[in-house]
Amino acid sequence: MASVTAPVTTSDVTACCSPLTGGALDTAAAERLASVFKALADPARVKLVSLIAASDGGEACVCDLTEPLGLSQPTVSHHMKMLVDTGLVTRDQRGKWAYYRVDSEALDRIAAAVSTHAR
Repeated sequence: MASVTAPVTTSDVTACCSPLTGGALDTAAAERLASVFKALADPARVKLVSLIAASDGGEACVCDLTEPLGLSQPTVSHHMKMLVDTGLVTRDQRGKWAYYRVDSEALDRIAAAVSTHAR
């Protein structure tokens, strides 16, 4: 089972990616960022993020995510747990169903980290 680390924070991106200092990531920030990249390294999880973001109201029930992927509900739930653990999506339990929403601020922080280091 994959280890869980805290989501990438704004301070991780600010500290490591300041255009003024061009500083390097510290170990903890690098581990958090790597966990996000690991979560997004699976095509099913990338597609899940895309499906949720494109859903009406920007959220989707796990019951609506299985068919588009052709995966079982337990497999989708496993993928969703990884996305939640990295902070890319949030989970809201409503009765027996879990609803997910993409955390756009988390995606923005990751994009900032990638684009700053790509310069």
